[in-house]
Amino acid sequence: MEAQYESKKPKSLLLRLMVNTLSVFATAWLLPGIHVADFVSALVVAIVLAILNVTLKPFLIIITLPFTIVTLGLFLLVINAAVIMLAQNWIDGFTVTSWLWALLFSFVMSFINSILYKLGNN
Repeated sequence: MEAQYESKKPKSLLLRLMVNTLSVFATAWLLPGIHVADFVSALVVAIVLAILNVTLKPFLIIITLPFTIVTLGLFLLVINAAVIMLAQNWIDGFTVTSWLWALLFSFVMSFINSILYKLGNN
């Protein structure tokens, strides 16, 4: 029984990576302040954002917890934009022109992700 569970894990990870890649590509197409050079760049963006969201983002949330509490959680939007801006500094084929576009990128990408995941579950 464990072997079946283990074999589903990589497929799920690969599926999530592909959904995130498509979301990055679609979001860049929708927002004029975001530019993704090609599919490989979108894939790299999805991987880098996943790594940053697992490693750096929790650390930033803990450090800025007082600001997050005072702003009733709205400071988390600033953290999301900062993570996206950091990712665009590391990836050659990914450009975000301003903090506002990074914030919009975060909103639109999560919306597209939720739609794609819902479509995949039906």
